[in-house]
Amino acid sequence: MAERTVTHATFVIERIYPASPGRVYLALSDPAQKTRWFNGPKEWGTDRREMDFRVGGRETSSGGPEGGPVHIFNATYQDIIENERIVYSYDMHLDGTRISVSLATIELKPAGSGTRLVFTEQGAYLDGWDNPAQREHGTGELLDGLGAYLRETADA
Repeated sequence: MAERTVTHATFVIERIYPASPGRVYLALSDPAQKTRWFNGPKEWGTDRREMDFRVGGRETSSGGPEGGPVHIFNATYQDIIENERIVYSYDMHLDGTRISVSLATIELKPAGSGTRLVFTEQGAYLDGWDNPAQREHGTGELLDGLGAYLRETADA
């Protein structure tokens, strides 16, 4: 039997976006908008997703490289304060193997004419399948994608 391990870690990522907290919140909470920026690498194609954005609601997203492993994100929304805070718990699977369980908090704070987003994740990374550095890197890329989306749609 393989040795079981768990690595606990917390990381915080901050971004400043040139959009109001309400605009950033909408990009995080509206399924049609979130689909435009919350995806894996472009070569994976479009993820399959469902999103029920409310306290107790669930979000799922799955995708991966053609012929490669399927990455699955399953979240439950725990706390939502419109335009200010989103708290959700989620687990990640790789081809059916749970690789992590996390609690994530997104805080939106006015910053001049824009928004300071503070993302905090407290994670349990399981059996060496994932690690905090990889997750922080991937989350940073998603938040950069959110920033690009907000810039692209600034006048929409």
